[in-house]
Amino acid sequence: MRTLCASTLIGEFFVVGFAGLVAMQTTDLSTGTVWTVSGIAMVLCLLLCGVLSRPGAVGLGWVLQAGLVAAGFVVPTMFFLGACFAGLWWASIHYGRKIDEAKAAARAA
Repeated sequence: MRTLCASTLIGEFFVVGFAGLVAMQTTDLSTGTVWTVSGIAMVLCLLLCGVLSRPGAVGLGWVLQAGLVAAGFVVPTMFFLGACFAGLWWASIHYGRKIDEAKAAARAA
C-alpha cells in the first residue's frame, strides 16, 4: 500500500506546484500567499510519503485530498484534478491493501 500511496502523493506534489504557478497568474492573490499555501501542501505531500505506515497517515491523506479539491475555488481546474487524485488515493489504499494481503498469504504458504 505504501508504494501506491507514495506514488500518488508524489504526483500530487507536482500538481500542487503547477497549480501554484497558475494561481499566481490568474488570481489576485499575492505571490507570498500562493506560495505559502502551495508550499505547505507540497511539503505535506512529501512528509506524508515518509509516514504512511503510521496510524493516522491515511486519514491525513484524505484531508490533503479534500484540500486539493477545495483548491478548485482558486484554480477551477483543480476541481477535476483534485477529484482524479482523490480517486487515485482511494484506489491506492484499496488495491494496495489487497496486494499486501496477497503477499502475506503467499509468504504464509
